[in-house]
Amino acid sequence: MRCKTSPLGLVALCVPALALASPVAAQDETDALSPSAVSPDQSDDESTELDVPQLGDAIDFEADQLSYDNEADTVTARGNVILRSADNSVRADQVVWDRGSGSILATGNIRFVDDGGNQLYTDSLELNDQFETGAMSDLLLALRAGGRLAARSGARGEDGTVVLTDAAYTACAVTTEDGCAKNPSWRITADRVTYNPEDSQVRFKGAMLELFGARILPLPGMSIRTDGSAVSGFLAPNVRISEVNGLELSGQYYYRLADNKDVTLGAYVFSEVAPMINAQWRQLTDKGAFQITGFATVSSRVADFTGVPTTESDPRGYLFANGKFQFTPEWSVTGSVRVASDRTFLRRYDLSRDDRLRSTVNLERIDDRSYLSLAGWATQTLRITADQGQIPVAIPAFDYRQILKDPIMGGDVELQVNTLNLIRDDGQDTQRAFAGAKWDMRRVTGMGQIVTLTGLLRGDVYHTNDSLSTLTEIYRGTDGFTARGVATAAVDVEWPFVGEAFGGTQVLTPRVQLVASPDIRNLAVPNEDARAIDLEDSNLFALNRFPGYDRVEDGVRVTWGVDWSLTKPDWRIKTNVGQSYRFDEEGTIFPDGTGLSERFSDFVGRTEVRWRDYIQFTHRYRIDKDNFAIRRNEIDATVGSQRTYLEVGYLRLDRDIKTVEDLADREEFRAAARVAFGPHWSAFGSGVFNLTGADEDPTFAPDGFEPIRTRLGVAYNDDCIEFGVTWRRDFITAGDAARGNTFQLFFALRNLGFR
Repeated sequence: MRCKTSPLGLVALCVPALALASPVAAQDETDALSPSAVSPDQSDDESTELDVPQLGDAIDFEADQLSYDNEADTVTARGNVILRSADNSVRADQVVWDRGSGSILATGNIRFVDDGGNQLYTDSLELNDQFETGAMSDLLLALRAGGRLAARSGARGEDGTVVLTDAAYTACAVTTEDGCAKNPSWRITADRVTYNPEDSQVRFKGAMLELFGARILPLPGMSIRTDGSAVSGFLAPNVRISEVNGLELSGQYYYRLADNKDVTLGAYVFSEVAPMINAQWRQLTDKGAFQITGFATVSSRVADFTGVPTTESDPRGYLFANGKFQFTPEWSVTGSVRVASDRTFLRRYDLSRDDRLRSTVNLERIDDRSYLSLAGWATQTLRITADQGQIPVAIPAFDYRQILKDPIMGGDVELQVNTLNLIRDDGQDTQRAFAGAKWDMRRVTGMGQIVTLTGLLRGDVYHTNDSLSTLTEIYRGTDGFTARGVATAAVDVEWPFVGEAFGGTQVLTPRVQLVASPDIRNLAVPNEDARAIDLEDSNLFALNRFPGYDRVEDGVRVTWGVDWSLTKPDWRIKTNVGQSYRFDEEGTIFPDGTGLSERFSDFVGRTEVRWRDYIQFTHRYRIDKDNFAIRRNEIDATVGSQRTYLEVGYLRLDRDIKTVEDLADREEFRAAARVAFGPHWSAFGSGVFNLTGADEDPTFAPDGFEPIRTRLGVAYNDDCIEFGVTWRRDFITAGDAARGNTFQLFFALRNLGFR
């Protein structure tokens, strides 16, 4: 099929639609050309190759017919003509080579591919003896990096630049799937376009952005690169209206310093507050990459959250930097810095919703059998009521692990050394060091049982001071030096059964685990890293159900569980359930409400259901062993396609733990949806709602139901453009980051610097 329109409509002139739809694939086509001499009067219907040694580079010809005019000293090739010189090639209906002047004229259904993979389509093309283009008319240039450039005429200057007149550019597809023409969503028209092959840059003069045929925005100084890399220039502005800052207009200038580094400078202008500036530096080195981003302004903020809030006008800002450097295949360093001037800056200017900022550095060495980490981190809290002096700084945190090359008693042995130093300005300081060894042996019996034997030995040394400044007593430990030993032995047996069921394959796996540890001096040492304890399906069979090293579960316990899965066409179902039983009658270090404080634990489980890519459902739960009340109920579900879908999330923690602040009850509901209408339009929305009551957490202001944040919007999206408007409402006030409405316009064009 062939479709023909004006070149400014960006449809090729009598070119197969497949070539337009897949320019990169066409560029990969090659033809085997073997040069041979042809006598001047030769004419043949078979394909023929011709070597032309007089030209700057050898040019291979292939054609159905080849003839030579002795009087005019010209060679004419007709029918499926192919010319190739180095990495350039030309296909045409007819080619005439003037041996005297060295010029080559190609006509009819021309496709010229340069050494960069860009493809030129036209009906008439002149080449010189260096295989460089000359005069052209009604042309279309398909760039390898994406995008198409059409013009009414073009010519190559003496300096090698190609000048196009009355041109248009787009990154949109210009044909439908069946090969007929369609109008692009956007295009850039220009009076004059200059292409410089040396720097692969295309510069536009008199450029104008057209959306759906309407001329809406001049683009002075616009340029693109044919190799797809970025060029310096202004990025499209953003528009937003917020309750606190008023009307916001922001814009950025991108400056490409070199192929491996760039800088972006931006400015934000508000109707209600002072302007804000930002800058970002990015650089790639031979060892790694890094980026540095900063924001700065002056505005009023809440200076004191204790007692009566006071406000003052101060310089405010935010610094974010991160990077990674790989020195050898084993050694690397990773770092990140996040610092804000105050606790409400990021939320007020809608830069981040994080409630803490962590800065880290980590030197690592990794090989097949060992791991070494020397790290440090510091955390800045952004919570209004939190005490920064109680937030620890870790310098250093050291961890080394080594797997021995030779097994011992048929099992693998892993050695570990770990140290940690935590420093607080207004709280407890803790230093910890331990060394340990872990032995694992895994075997499969003749009946199919999977048996795992584990043994662990560890010696810990702690030092702490100012322990009374820690409010929760079970977290304190004792001042001074404290030592303890840890020993654990375990046997774990799984027995999978496989069979057919419901038109698919099912796997039923009963599992039993026995773990034994002597009494451990848990409360004699501080608890810094093992506070958020809760029985879940993910830690049911863990040797230590505490998440860190500072608390170790002791005693003797047996744990049972059953896993079941069903796989059939389009369906995948997985579920598990389990419980543990502790033989010791004495009380444990687990707080009441965690599901582990009594001899029989609560029941925990997880169910996953997936149907194609249309339905995904996950349910995690913990059920009280005594009255079957649901202590943890967590649901995540997605229904729909990529364009129309509904996502729902629900979490309820009903543990009734009053003694530990880290384990307060919570109830939350989340929802998000998108509905497509028409081929390109959609409406979307989302919301987060707090359902926690005052009886569950007296420190939390909402009682029973309180929206946290909601969002609604409408968007247009096709293969090369996206735009729309969103409305968001925040319901929580944090200092000068007040609750209110925010409206934002967003706009993005493929291949151009728009968002």
